[in-house]
Amino acid sequence: MERPRTRRREKLAPDPGVRRAIMAAALKSIREQGVRGLSIAAVLDHAQLSTRAFYRHFESKDELIAAAFLDMAHREMLRLTKKMTTAATAVDAVVAWIDGRLDLAFDKNIKSDLCRVSQEAQSQMFASPELVQPAYAEMLTPLIEQLERGLEHGEFHDIDPITDAQSIQGVVWACTERQWATGECERADVRERALRFCLRGLGVAAETIHQTAYPNR
Repeated sequence: MERPRTRRREKLAPDPGVRRAIMAAALKSIREQGVRGLSIAAVLDHAQLSTRAFYRHFESKDELIAAAFLDMAHREMLRLTKKMTTAATAVDAVVAWIDGRLDLAFDKNIKSDLCRVSQEAQSQMFASPELVQPAYAEMLTPLIEQLERGLEHGEFHDIDPITDAQSIQGVVWACTERQWATGECERADVRERALRFCLRGLGVAAETIHQTAYPNR
């Protein structure tokens, strides 16, 4: 005999509004409790959504965390790109990117939103790099583009844009962490040191470095 057909519930398509609500709740949880404190149940409770709604958009907690970091990085990339749009040269654009990232350490409006999420992302670089590598790639995109532009136009010499973008991020992050830890640094001093180190590594002429790092001298 033919078995009776079971009625299958059709899987609903993802809803952009629901996804945004889940992402907002996840980012809020990461800012307040860190990655370890994030739970699907808490996120759904905050967003007032069901478990079914979650699994329409994400397959796992790790996928949600990775998406949250990528969302943060995308917004940061857009902010940095906006700061770089008025740069006349690739050197100026790299300087604008560095200045933008230093906002995390010295601009109260910026660091209040990005500080904890950035710290959490950095902490995952060793524990679960697969969760944050796409986010870092997104954030470094405009910097890599300008390094490629500068290499093509002869402003930078003997560089690898991807590797050197990662190195610049490392220098700026070290400066940022120091300021978060001590609160004793002057932005102008930190900026000068970071620019000297990074621009020298890119092969920028000494006169250009001096004019950029010490604009009032």
